[in-house]
Amino acid sequence: MALSPTLHTILTTSVSAPSPKLPPSISSPQRFPFLTKPLRPNAFNLSTSSSAPDQKWRVNVSFFPAFLNKGKDAKVLKQDLLDCVAPLDRGADATPEDQQRVDQLASKLEAVNPTKQPLKSDLLNGKWELIYTTSKSILQTQRPKFLRSSTNYQAINVDTFRAQNMESWPFFNQVTADLTPLNARKVAVKFDYFKIGGLIPIKAPGRARGELEITYLDEELRISRGDLGNLFILKMIDPSYRVPV
Repeated sequence: MALSPTLHTILTTSVSAPSPKLPPSISSPQRFPFLTKPLRPNAFNLSTSSSAPDQKWRVNVSFFPAFLNKGKDAKVLKQDLLDCVAPLDRGADATPEDQQRVDQLASKLEAVNPTKQPLKSDLLNGKWELIYTTSKSILQTQRPKFLRSSTNYQAINVDTFRAQNMESWPFFNQVTADLTPLNARKVAVKFDYFKIGGLIPIKAPGRARGELEITYLDEELRISRGDLGNLFILKMIDPSYRVPV
């Protein structure tokens, strides 16, 4: 998004019109298919002396470990992802190899997403903390660390389809937006107001908008991808938080 880096939102990184000039502090802001046909002798390396019922029982049993381990595998994948991003300073210290590894782990977790329609789920509600992104304008890596936002938050309420992004020290800037569902997991984003220092409101340019797809959602973790291909990984910190209307 062409918005200034410190106000650049977790929601998306694209804007179709130039940014307004802002104050200096923010200007660079899824029934298993059990066999239904008679088994052939030696199928699955079973002994030919076994009866058909016995064969069927043995074959079916072989399918159960994958079923039983599906949830466990997702937990392992999630922990692997969290362990991978932990030392990367939200992505600011990530090498290209780190970014590739994170993206691979995120893709594997997305493939076992338990929430197929996140925009209809209450799990989306609340305040999330950004723990990793590939967005350079959020990370502000061109600035000295003491001039970068130390923590970024995003709040979403699915009943009102409102969103809010917040920075912490040193600027405490905020931006709010209206969300329009495009399908059960993707929204169009239209920003309405920035708040400089969390206090001074500035109307966002009328064409400041983008898109966000929620690709993984559970009660603890959310993965989203923006319309410019940036990856966002967030953890839930306050499910009771409400976005200002």
